[in-house]
Amino acid sequence: MNNYKDLKVWQKSMDLAEKVYILSTTYPKEEKYGLISQIQRSVISIPSNIAEGAGRNSNKEFRNFLGIANGSINELATQLTLSIRIGYVKENELEDIFNLITEIQKMNFTLIKKFSNF
Repeated sequence: MNNYKDLKVWQKSMDLAEKVYILSTTYPKEEKYGLISQIQRSVISIPSNIAEGAGRNSNKEFRNFLGIANGSINELATQLTLSIRIGYVKENELEDIFNLITEIQKMNFTLIKKFSNF
């Protein structure tokens, strides 16, 4: 259906995943199977669901996977907010990441709207 690698939202999501994976290396080792794991699963779920949806047979299926990606965006934002609250990172350290999250979310909603018209 769509070449996911050409989608800007997928490209930005991959940038986000890279940044978040690098960030997660600064977390305490005891979080390896806790928050680090959750954060990494959430962030990789975003571009993965965009890619999977792009490979589906219909716009309706693609839209559904975009919705799942949006859920993962919200999960990630929640986990990063918790990271600030418990002192693993400072809010200003996440400013670029939160800006990228907002940008991806807007792009994702635009695609969802586009594919809702079919």
